[in-house]
Amino acid sequence: MGLQTLNLDRDDLVAAADATASRAAAALAGRQKDDGHWVFELEADATIPAEYVLLRHYLGEPRDAEIERKIGVYLRRIQSAAHHGWGLFHGGAFDVSASVKAYFALKMIGDDVGAPHMARARAAIHKAGGAAAVNVFTRIQLALFDCAPWSSVPTLPVELILLPRWFPVHLSKMSYWARTVIVPLLVLAAKKPVARNVSGVRVDELYTAKRAKLTSKAAGTKPGWTTFFNGLDVVLKGVEPLWPKGTRARAIDACVTFVTERLNGEDGLGAIYPAMANSVMMFDCLGYPEDHPARAVARRSVEKLLVVKDDEAYCQPCVSPVWDTALAAHAMLEAGGEEAEARAAAGLAWLKPLQVLDVKGDWADEKPDVRPGGWAFQYNNAHYPDLDDTAVVVMAMDRAVPFSPSPSGEGLGWGRAVYQTPGQGETSPPPTPPLKGRGEGYDHAIFRGVEWTVGLQSKDGGWGAFDADNSYHYLNNIPFADHGALLDPPTSDVTARVVSMLAQLGEPIDSPRMAAAMGFLEKEQMPDGSWFGRWGVNYIYGTWSVLCALNAAGLDGRHPMVRKASDWLLHIQNLDGGWGEDCDSYALDYKSYTPAPSTASQTGWALLALMAAGKVDHPAVERGVRHLIATQDDEGLWGQEMYTGGGFPRVFYLRYHGYPAYFPLWAVARYRNLKRSNSARPAFGM
Repeated sequence: MGLQTLNLDRDDLVAAADATASRAAAALAGRQKDDGHWVFELEADATIPAEYVLLRHYLGEPRDAEIERKIGVYLRRIQSAAHHGWGLFHGGAFDVSASVKAYFALKMIGDDVGAPHMARARAAIHKAGGAAAVNVFTRIQLALFDCAPWSSVPTLPVELILLPRWFPVHLSKMSYWARTVIVPLLVLAAKKPVARNVSGVRVDELYTAKRAKLTSKAAGTKPGWTTFFNGLDVVLKGVEPLWPKGTRARAIDACVTFVTERLNGEDGLGAIYPAMANSVMMFDCLGYPEDHPARAVARRSVEKLLVVKDDEAYCQPCVSPVWDTALAAHAMLEAGGEEAEARAAAGLAWLKPLQVLDVKGDWADEKPDVRPGGWAFQYNNAHYPDLDDTAVVVMAMDRAVPFSPSPSGEGLGWGRAVYQTPGQGETSPPPTPPLKGRGEGYDHAIFRGVEWTVGLQSKDGGWGAFDADNSYHYLNNIPFADHGALLDPPTSDVTARVVSMLAQLGEPIDSPRMAAAMGFLEKEQMPDGSWFGRWGVNYIYGTWSVLCALNAAGLDGRHPMVRKASDWLLHIQNLDGGWGEDCDSYALDYKSYTPAPSTASQTGWALLALMAAGKVDHPAVERGVRHLIATQDDEGLWGQEMYTGGGFPRVFYLRYHGYPAYFPLWAVARYRNLKRSNSARPAFGM
């Protein structure tokens, strides 16, 4: 279909885009669950499946030979043919920590250390400094198996949980994911248990005679702070044996209480694998029997993350049903037609009862007077809803109820998406076909979602993902923070999503909170015109997010921020008409955009961004649409092995298997819709 697409005239291109969108919508409908939601695989790197294998051997559980065999197949398949180790994303550079864990897991599974793939991996690990060169969390994993001394692990005393909130190093000052991972780790570090490891497998051969210092991947570290915290670590190691036993016991009890209150049923502590696995090991080292309710439910939560296929298996870091469902609903609403809109309505109906209305999570430590009202990323994570998901859900619900009145009477203008076309003033959006039965009861959900979201605006005008004002950057200097993901400060992409939501609901650009948010976004724009993408790779993602917000807020292509950003996107388009960006663009020594082969999701983002900037008629948009039409597969979707999701910059990346399903559909359908209307720009926040 590729050559045919290149030869289409412009009228035929719109018809081809229509056919492409119809096929993609039908394919996406085929992936919808019977209860209305979508959930796609969420794949990380080798570390999570490797840690799953090690967890089972740590606990001394009966071996599941078939699962181990399948995980072994997976780990061998993703081993790099170029550097013989394991990277953090598809085609990524060698990472010593991921490689040590993958090697350890394969050896535990039964791979012969003399096998060619193991020998090559071992040589690559030695070249990188050996097992001594790994990061903090890998050092902990090795220490739990008595393969590394606990002295190599930076000290976080369990008594940390007893400190008052004003103390400079406090759990409430860390991100939600760090909090849930660290609390059970505090107990493990205090107890220093040793894995049962019935097989007796060790990885002493991965060490060299060289010593290695921790290398931080955190941005903005300061030599003075680093020296101070390194010195403090030495002091803490010296005084650790002197902690009063009563205080230590009270601290351990506090950790258990923290974990138990947030166990989250079979969705697990924090609904993320590292916290869930740590909670199981914490209960185990404290002597909880396997059938104890808390330990048992924590252990079951881990199993629910497995993806088991015919010949291979891996463990996901978490699951993404709310995110997938909300974005798929947007794509289906853009696709239009009775069938697609009914599919979107079913997804939104599934989402509605997942709104957290009765739990004040950890975010309330900073904002105690705000009522809950957000959505989490996973099936259930009531203590940790996030603002990005909430804004996306609210916009989808509002879009499905085009002209419902504001339940608060505060003039937010629910559903009245208004935008400005140069020289024309306000214009109404193109009419949306009615969806039978949609919109029943969404007003209250939208109102509470907005109330919670705006209540978590940070002092600098921006929004973080889970907390307000989580910007204690000095904590990035503590040795334990070598991964650079201890904090959850406001970011351009999440801030843009909230601005998009508020603008779609009619919030004027000059309201105090909108003015503060717009000031934040203006300050965050890079010199080249792009914006950093914290939760997606990277500057394409951030720029898409912000341009959608600026369009929704009424800024047209003549505005300097919009013009500069759209010029940047035009400049980085690949020769094949698509867009791509490598995960290495997160490098600490970032100098400019890091190009990569075109991907379906990044091409979708770039097209949506350019159309938000009023460039639907630009030749670059036409080339991008042609690229997506030409690369659609026989099923009606798009393939993509590249990782375009962000976990922790420079440390942890994600492959959202749903991204090449709904983002290209969204972009192609929007192109068709705009070309068939008299509108130059989209009428919605996304």
